[in-house]
Amino acid sequence: MHAVALKQVPAAVPEPLAAHHAPFDGRMFRQVLGLFPTGVTIVTTWDDQGRPVGATVSSFNTVSLDPPLVLFSLARNSACCEAFAAGGALAIHVLGHEQSELSSRFARGGGDKWVDLNYAPGELGAPLLDDSLACFECSLFAQYPGGDHVIFVAEVDNLRFRDGEPLVFCAGGYRKLAAKDACA
Repeated sequence: MHAVALKQVPAAVPEPLAAHHAPFDGRMFRQVLGLFPTGVTIVTTWDDQGRPVGATVSSFNTVSLDPPLVLFSLARNSACCEAFAAGGALAIHVLGHEQSELSSRFARGGGDKWVDLNYAPGELGAPLLDDSLACFECSLFAQYPGGDHVIFVAEVDNLRFRDGEPLVFCAGGYRKLAAKDACA
């Protein structure tokens, strides 16, 4: 038998990406950031009048395992930013794939987002929403200026979770994960 050499076919080389240097259009920046899929969370706390406040947030991330720290950011001009900056107990709810309507409700400004919702104070006192995929009860650890946002670092004091698939947001819309295996 004779060995036959196979001809190597070069892989297709993609076109180079066009570079855009700062300053660039804010819409373009947001559009390109939207190509990165994120999970969807709702952060909750109480305002200085004792009313529950919350916002949909996709800027959620792990910071440290020891101590257990997470972060999220809110626009400085958001209606609830001041309530979170006050440093009271807060909760971060990871939404399940079936909770897109709840995400949209807390993403809108104005109105009473809490009408007809089941919620109760958690062990630390923050308002907890029923049925989230996971919930982190936290105390404020630190906050930092971040351009037009405030970056909040929170220490996780308690957590809860259930089996299910997360709600994912990418390119301006909600998405489902391809795999059917539960993450929890």
